[in-house]
Amino acid sequence: METELDGAVRIVRIDRPEKRNAVNSATAEALLDAFLAFEAAEDEKVAVLTGDTTAFCAGADLTDLPRLRPSGPLGPTRLQLSKPVIAAIEGWCVAGGVELAVWCDLRVAGRSARIGCLERRWGVPLIDGGTQRLPRIVGLGRALDMVLTGREVLMDEAERIGLVNRVVEDGHALRAAVELAHSIASFPWRCVVSDRACVYEGLGQALVDGLALEDARGREVIFDPGFSAGVERFRART
Repeated sequence: METELDGAVRIVRIDRPEKRNAVNSATAEALLDAFLAFEAAEDEKVAVLTGDTTAFCAGADLTDLPRLRPSGPLGPTRLQLSKPVIAAIEGWCVAGGVELAVWCDLRVAGRSARIGCLERRWGVPLIDGGTQRLPRIVGLGRALDMVLTGREVLMDEAERIGLVNRVVEDGHALRAAVELAHSIASFPWRCVVSDRACVYEGLGQALVDGLALEDARGREVIFDPGFSAGVERFRART
């Protein structure tokens, strides 16, 4: 596995091309360490998770299965980070690779990428959050269709159902994801992370409780000393 910094963006790359970037025990540990380091680094705002041009990730390496761990067998999939992560997907994104992708906040994919819960064919369960995150992203019926059939989803459908957020030409997913990451990182940061947290914390709550949560978090941002400075910058541009 490789990591690199591009300003405020950390790029995490699964680097096992001979295995279609399947995650073995060592890679799972390295992924966990990389995202814990990202979470702890105050100057890093957005992370991008990627593989190579042939595969994002083919799931767990069945010849060297990652161990079960509280943070998720594939490494970070049960972490609740306070900052955004974007998946840059090319080629195969299957089995646990889908679960890594839906753990991310946003997904950018090359046009020929192929996504699917192919572990269905081998009797391997979804255990890195796929049964919980897929329905939240694409809806119950579409998630069950993917989980029960194990079929491949191509990018026209994936974009239509909201499984991926951007489709770009093959070979350009990483560049597009990094550009998106820099765009997000350029915004007033307290507001970005507050609104993001509010979205996640409100999932499953009654509307009245979600609105109360939004109000409380919004007030924290509005009464922060940096808020008035942002308003003045806006006024200066209009």
